[in-house]
Amino acid sequence: MRVLNYLELADRLDRSGIGTAADQQRAALATTDVSVLTSPWRGGSPTGAVAGALRGRGAMRDYDVAHCNMIGPGTVAVARHAKRTGTPLVLHAHVTAEDFAESFRGSTYLAGPLGRYLRWFYSQADLVLCPSAYTKRVLESYPIDAPIQPITNGVDTASLAGFEDLRDEYRERFDLDGLVVFSVGNVFERKGLTTFCRLAQTTGYEFAWFGPYDSGPQASETVRRWTSNPPENVTFTGWVDDKRGAFAAGDVYCFPTKAENQGIAVLEAMACGKPVVLRDIPVFEEFYTHGHDCLKCETEAEFREALDRLADDPALRERLGANAMETAAEHSLERVGEKLVDAYRRVLDGDAEVTSD
Repeated sequence: MRVLNYLELADRLDRSGIGTAADQQRAALATTDVSVLTSPWRGGSPTGAVAGALRGRGAMRDYDVAHCNMIGPGTVAVARHAKRTGTPLVLHAHVTAEDFAESFRGSTYLAGPLGRYLRWFYSQADLVLCPSAYTKRVLESYPIDAPIQPITNGVDTASLAGFEDLRDEYRERFDLDGLVVFSVGNVFERKGLTTFCRLAQTTGYEFAWFGPYDSGPQASETVRRWTSNPPENVTFTGWVDDKRGAFAAGDVYCFPTKAENQGIAVLEAMACGKPVVLRDIPVFEEFYTHGHDCLKCETEAEFREALDRLADDPALRERLGANAMETAAEHSLERVGEKLVDAYRRVLDGDAEVTSD
């Protein structure tokens, strides 16, 4: 089976969760017998595609299934080509209007129009994949006129191997000491930035957010305010070349996000055996259990209490971290690869009416 696994604007999304998800799909498929193409264009680019078309070879490469991870014009072109040629089309719903809001300046105002576009866009698919049952319910509410199946994004444990060896280096690099409460990923208000900083202001722990943030005109006012004048005990590191260093330097992973489709960094923290504190939102209900592999909170007071409990109880940190590692193991890339191949086979057979993981 020859599959197109396409991520439009891949060079701009390499520091995003969508980019990580696409990378993990390809790593998962590498454990199978599927042959993967990453570009639909002959010559590897739209320019090469034009040259191919002029030579009568066509603009698009040949593949059995098209699997696309973004929502832009390049992906629309692939979708139209799939319809013309009868090629099965799988669209991966990493983007929803709900998780688009509070991401950058103006994104909340664009969420409504985006939702209408996504209803049309995802409805072109023979099968829509999404990271969680929660996302499936969101898509059904639009509604989407296509079968929808949740498949975990998984966690690439191989990419985290040896993280422990980087602890001293990264703590020294960012001047971190004592118990470090941390987060990993792009700095957005949607991901709980204000709560993260307010927790720092009302506790005595070190806080570190490892990940890039915008400071230009596209940045939201909230992100600009907190990152330009953070509390004394908060470090915004910006982009780090080796994510393993982030998971090595931190002690308690704190993620007060307001909306997620899954949250790959949570699984990465769990795979590293870190105790995790999460906001109690619907998507986490299907993956994690309060008191077993994480602590879930609704209010800032509950977050403070959870952090204090973990700071005072090393045994609790160890127990939650050990259970978290077991949870992360359930999201192996080998399992993701098996489920992707099964999805591709079903769309090839015209039998995509499977709507549960």
